[in-house]
Amino acid sequence: MERTQQAALLSAGVGLAVTALKFYAAWLTGSLALYSDALESIINVVAAVGAFVALGVAARPADDDHPYGHHKAEFFSAVIEGALIIVASLMILREAYHGFLEPRPLDAPAIGIAINGAAGMINAAWAWALMRWGRQWRSPALIADARHVFADVLTSIGVLSGVAAVWFTGIPVLDPAIAGLVALNILWSGYRMVRESVDGLMDRAASPEVIGQVRTLISTHGEGALEAHDVRTRSAGQATFVDFHLVVPGEMTVAESHAICDRLEDALETTIPGAVVTIHVEPGDKAKARGLPVL
Repeated sequence: MERTQQAALLSAGVGLAVTALKFYAAWLTGSLALYSDALESIINVVAAVGAFVALGVAARPADDDHPYGHHKAEFFSAVIEGALIIVASLMILREAYHGFLEPRPLDAPAIGIAINGAAGMINAAWAWALMRWGRQWRSPALIADARHVFADVLTSIGVLSGVAAVWFTGIPVLDPAIAGLVALNILWSGYRMVRESVDGLMDRAASPEVIGQVRTLISTHGEGALEAHDVRTRSAGQATFVDFHLVVPGEMTVAESHAICDRLEDALETTIPGAVVTIHVEPGDKAKARGLPVL
């Protein structure tokens, strides 16, 4: 099992434990805000399972039907996860609306706050670990899961503030009010996640930092070539596809030009994790005929 899959599976277990704690806190207090927080945490578990499945598909090698691999499966997981966050926020808004209509005092708020706070601390630590692994392993699914868990942490902070305010002021309507405000923040987080994942499905270029690395490596390790042009990149899960045209002297042999390509591929694949490189070789005289600059 891939390490990213193991992290996603462990995320589901952590999500189940946190969700159980939050529902227990909501049951003890009767707090709408705590109940809404627990509802949001259910989505964490569903999303973690979805990430586990997506990572398993993404790890499959290329085949006849998918010659470029299955890397984009992770983006599908991230889109679904973002959509689930949006659904959770709408559910919380619905509960908040009904809470405004029928506000009620809380039972055992101190115990409820302590239990929910402990669940939030577990989530915060887990979100940090997931984000670190997701960036290190370049996994959109784990990064999306980390953002989702962090959104749950923000929910807990807002919810605890609301419950504490109701406890100290004796104004029960503050409970659904805080829940509604936090739901709007979660809605924005879900929208951003869906937007970024759709960019990945639409073959968005690699980050400016990675593109800069690509150009520097081509310039540094392309000795013997005349020019490189039409450099293109796209990110798909843990893979970064790089393709460009390499102009070599017209009298250069195939073996010599192939050696330059091998050198460039080794440099790119060693420096940029998951790089998949395609190079199209052109003779220098052809470049001149097309009016292209030759270095």
